[in-house]
Amino acid sequence: MLRFVFLAFIGCYLAAGQQALAAPAAAQAEAANSAVAEFTAKLQAHEGFFTFYHDQTDGKIYLQVPRHSAASQAQFIFQTSLPWGLGSNDIGLDRGQLGATRLASFFIEGNKVLLMQHNTQFRANTDNVAERASINEAFADSVIAGFEVVAADAQHVLIDYTPFLLSDTHGVTKRLRDTKQGQYRLSSDKSVIYPQRSKAFPDNTELEAKITFSGEGTGNFVRSVAADADHITLHLHHSFIRLPDDNYTPRKFHPQSGFWAESHVDYAAPLGEPLQVQYIPRHRLSKDQPIIYYLDPGVPEPVKTALLEGGRWWAEAFAAIDYPEGFQVRELPANADPMDVRYNVIQWVHRATRGWSYGSSIIDPRTGEIIKGHVTLGSLRVRQDMLIAQGLLAPYAAESKAQQQQLEQAIEAMALNRIRQLSAHEIGHTLGIAHNFAASANDRSSVMDYPHPFVTIDTQSGKLKLNDAYTNRIGLWDMQVVAYGYGNGDLDQVLAQNQRLGLQFISDRDARAAGGAHPDAHLWDNGSDAVTELERLLAVRQTALQQFGLGNLANGRPLSELQNVLVPVYLLHRYQAEAAVKMLAGMHYDYAVKSADSKAVQTRPVNASQQQRALQVLSNTLSAKTLALPEHLHSLLLPSAYGESYDRERFSGLTGVTVDTDTMAASAARFVLDLMLHPQRLERLQQQHSREGAIPDVTKVLSAIAEAAIQPAQNNKASSLQQRLAFESLGAVVRAYQHDNSSAAVKAALYSFLQHQQQQWQQAAPSAHRDYAVFALQQWADGKPWPLQPAPALPPGSPI
Repeated sequence: MLRFVFLAFIGCYLAAGQQALAAPAAAQAEAANSAVAEFTAKLQAHEGFFTFYHDQTDGKIYLQVPRHSAASQAQFIFQTSLPWGLGSNDIGLDRGQLGATRLASFFIEGNKVLLMQHNTQFRANTDNVAERASINEAFADSVIAGFEVVAADAQHVLIDYTPFLLSDTHGVTKRLRDTKQGQYRLSSDKSVIYPQRSKAFPDNTELEAKITFSGEGTGNFVRSVAADADHITLHLHHSFIRLPDDNYTPRKFHPQSGFWAESHVDYAAPLGEPLQVQYIPRHRLSKDQPIIYYLDPGVPEPVKTALLEGGRWWAEAFAAIDYPEGFQVRELPANADPMDVRYNVIQWVHRATRGWSYGSSIIDPRTGEIIKGHVTLGSLRVRQDMLIAQGLLAPYAAESKAQQQQLEQAIEAMALNRIRQLSAHEIGHTLGIAHNFAASANDRSSVMDYPHPFVTIDTQSGKLKLNDAYTNRIGLWDMQVVAYGYGNGDLDQVLAQNQRLGLQFISDRDARAAGGAHPDAHLWDNGSDAVTELERLLAVRQTALQQFGLGNLANGRPLSELQNVLVPVYLLHRYQAEAAVKMLAGMHYDYAVKSADSKAVQTRPVNASQQQRALQVLSNTLSAKTLALPEHLHSLLLPSAYGESYDRERFSGLTGVTVDTDTMAASAARFVLDLMLHPQRLERLQQQHSREGAIPDVTKVLSAIAEAAIQPAQNNKASSLQQRLAFESLGAVVRAYQHDNSSAAVKAALYSFLQHQQQQWQQAAPSAHRDYAVFALQQWADGKPWPLQPAPALPPGSPI
């Protein structure tokens, strides 16, 4: 009995103790659970994917981070961007510019929280957990930022996100330094959060700050655009984006598909299979989930309508693959944020000078799925197109007011057609589609080429016409590319059909290089035969120059502005010459892939007769006859009017304030000479000639240059222009000879030519320029620097 009483007593004592111990534990748990709530009680809450709290008193942002890795936010996409830009094309910090896209997560340990960027370049696509771990442990992740916990509960921790939001996550200071605009630092006392554009939604959280960078703004570019070049204030934006669900199927990249490639290395690939995995970037598409783009409401008319119309061209391609409502373009709602990941956006971006437009995307780095397309359209492009048309049509020379209005309408129509094409082009990039610079050779089969206005001469009036300057729809290639990327049919059949249709695809690497070899892949060109089109365009240019005059300038404008109008007319042939030169030592090839039922695709050089013809036509562009201005223009080109500042869109010269027409011609000649004498082109010429003697060799090219531009100066009656072109040509050959990586065979041909020129000039008719040519060539022979500087580079051409 006593034993029972004792045990009962002990039981009661323990029970009471447990109750006593439970009370503080419960209190602690309740306190912990209420810590975040208490901390944020007086703050403005924004609930969403990542809930954040705005402290309106102290100007801070607190971010709520889930504790558990199993939470839906375990991994997410972290995106930075630049909602408000600097306005300088040369620096490149544009309004709406997207920054880095990162696969990220938060790592919580104690009172520290790390924002981690995961390494997506190296992976193990396998169910084997240990194998995946071996890759994760082999290649480093990165910590983007670290935070201290300010409050915590059982489910969340709260961090002060403000210092990181006010940091330079876009690399602004580096960009300013790299472009030599000055040494800047982030000025914390001049930076604040921007709550007006900080919002939370179920699948994304958007945060923004107004940030000032201070320093000594020494660069011309920054000083020309900033209100105070020593203190630059921009907006920086952070996006937290929920990862898409698993109902998306990545699509395999093919080099002939016309799409870009998103690549990673898969160390779990079976032996015998390549490690590199490539997907095409593309949007998710279904009948109930169309792709919708939204146009910046700040675009003025009539440009706004043109951009909407051009963007909607893509609807035809989606309708052809059984998605009749699959692609749409609308105007962005008035209160929408262009940086909000929920909107595919077309932004109208202003800069101080004209510059490139481009299409960027936020892409899921795991799969290649495009989450947001973001198009940047430079607002000054349309004005450049109107300037070109003004130089060609001379509307102010019209015989009547009605005729002038008709020409002005033709100018505007041409510029708006270009804007329609530009809208379609840049949207195409945000659909995942790459440039196709061979499309011009396939009857302008793609908006993903860079088009040059197709100008014709009216056979009856002799006037120039622009009615077919640009196409008014997407091309056959574009239809095929969409079928590959977004259609549900057999992808191999799409590629096979491209072959049957004769559609070529050659992109940037093979088209942009000055030493490029592909005869059909060019920028800003027309025609299936680059040389034939160059001949035609030279005739158009000659007509335009003969008709050029006061009728190209509106009443009330300074006459000096004729310089600006003249530049694109005088250089009308520049890009077609760049296309034609690829016929020299050119090589036909494509991005062929071996298959069981296909024949091996062989490269072949451009045939000898085409190369010889290209050499002749290119040489003609170096002659004084081609490059001399019509006599009537010399008296019309006035120096800059009072009130005008330096304009890089005009030709540079050596004559001070007056227009230097000889240097204008020399600059045009230098442009073509450097293309013809490109070291890679000369090497290919020499090798092709050794296999087929009818193909011009280096000596033949040099002889053609001499006949067109050097020999006319070897008499004592040569004009100043002929003399200038001769020295420009000799200098170009010397530069080619001095190239470090040229082979002995090429150097021997260049050396022999220069020695021969020494003899030719010594035998030329006595003159001051003959004596100087002999001196200059002797300087070269003695191993001394060539005594003349090359002509200035041409004014900016691209983009048009």
